[in-house]
Amino acid sequence: MGVPFPRGRGGVSNKEEFHHMKKIINAPEQYTDDMLKGIYAAHSDAVKYADGDLRCYCTAKKKDGKVAIITGGGTGHLPLFLGYVGENLLDGCGVGGVFQSPSAEQIFNVSKEVEAGAGILYLYGNYTGDIMNFDMAAEMCEMEDIETRSIVGADDVNSNANPDTRRGVAGIFFMYKCAGAKAAQMGTLDEVLAAAQKAKDNTRTVGFALTPCIIPEVGHPNFTLGENEMAMGMGIHGEPGVWNGPLKTADEIAAESLDTLLGDMPLSAGEEVCLLINGLGATSVEELYILSGSVTRILKEKGVSIYRTFVGEYATSMEMAGASISICRMADQEMKEQIDMPVNTPFYCQK
Repeated sequence: MGVPFPRGRGGVSNKEEFHHMKKIINAPEQYTDDMLKGIYAAHSDAVKYADGDLRCYCTAKKKDGKVAIITGGGTGHLPLFLGYVGENLLDGCGVGGVFQSPSAEQIFNVSKEVEAGAGILYLYGNYTGDIMNFDMAAEMCEMEDIETRSIVGADDVNSNANPDTRRGVAGIFFMYKCAGAKAAQMGTLDEVLAAAQKAKDNTRTVGFALTPCIIPEVGHPNFTLGENEMAMGMGIHGEPGVWNGPLKTADEIAAESLDTLLGDMPLSAGEEVCLLINGLGATSVEELYILSGSVTRILKEKGVSIYRTFVGEYATSMEMAGASISICRMADQEMKEQIDMPVNTPFYCQK
């Protein structure tokens, strides 16, 4: 006769708990700092931390006279946010705990470290805690006579009818690319902000989840989905979407997503877009390419040209299965050149 498993927290057996959370960790509360130690150990040539704080993540290759771009947000979304710190992209990142905002002090310490004489652009996702802390950091910078500008990514169409209150998700990648390129070309702070704004104005995203994810310190899923159920419009922290229902085919998901995207940002035949097919953490690259093929076919049928396609993990949600589809309308030739600029970080390389 087998030995029964002892009961764990909340009357759940330890066997079930273990089944709920299988992660390669030391201790849940060390998750973020252990991850950061691993990154600095592997990539000390490219990145470092400021003020003795692992969570003040900075480029190791500061360029005098260049506008510094700083992002920030919670852990659990790699390569978002810190993964875009590097050559021709961003200069620093405030790192929060899993799905938590970095502190104002951390953002300020990153700012002091990477500021190079031309001011700072704060570029991050449209979430309440982040806005509060970046605004406080901006006030702290003002006291030190460091000029800042701020802009938030807010591309998740299903999260709100009002564009100003939408969540920032994978589409922020295009803002990073355009602002990073303009800063690398030694543009002024206002020019770098304008490049980010143009990318924001022309980018929309729709996402969907097939499974929940598990925050290490919680130890169990933050919501449940049935065996054959998907959640259209779900956010990257498990925020509720617009519907939960039976899993659809790649073609059906592509069609519905594009209806939503083009309903919000109409495209005429002959217009050009960049396409970003982003995996949320546990969806195979094979599936992402199946989805990419479906989206590409529909756009071509509508007479929309695709300038460049990006497929892979750009903004994840721990081990959530699912994907997002972002389109970025190419407003002009300058934008294409910004998208095409080579970049190199420990997490992302484009030649």
